[in-house]
Amino acid sequence: FLASLTVPEKDLWVNLSPYEKDRIIPEGFGQTEMGRDLLAQDYILKQLSASLIYPEKDLGKEFWTRVYRKAKAAYGTTDIPINTFNKVWIVPDTAVIVENKTTAYITRSHLKVMLEEDYISLNENRASEVLGTSYLQEQGVKDVSKTTSAIVRDIILPEIEKEVNEGKNFAQLR
Repeated sequence: FLASLTVPEKDLWVNLSPYEKDRIIPEGFGQTEMGRDLLAQDYILKQLSASLIYPEKDLGKEFWTRVYRKAKAAYGTTDIPINTFNKVWIVPDTAVIVENKTTAYITRSHLKVMLEEDYISLNENRASEVLGTSYLQEQGVKDVSKTTSAIVRDIILPEIEKEVNEGKNFAQLR
């Protein structure tokens, strides 16, 4: 609690993106328990995001069915590389705080889960042989990325947001 009051708001973030190894956590925030806890929560967020698009689970099957359907409609084939690297952010949404003399109670809160189109990572990986995007034009990669991002917003983000606001894995974050 004290860390959230004393660390500048601009430094209250963590980032476990594999494409930004030099931007994990601000140094001062990394020395706090809150910073370490948020890093752990970001790790859980990455695991949850990956598990939800796993193709052998119901939600993952729906996700991949829609991705391939849109790819087929847009490109005439599903034999194209699909970029599923979407940066998922958890941000404060609403909170109701009741004050009673010298005590404050959070009676209701909600955290919002959303995508940030990570153009820096996209540009760094545009010509990646590992991702299979080395032969695509820049616009083609961006179009495929937009397609998967839209499906992630429709199918995956609501499940992540529910888990973040109601599930046991994110209780500490709340």
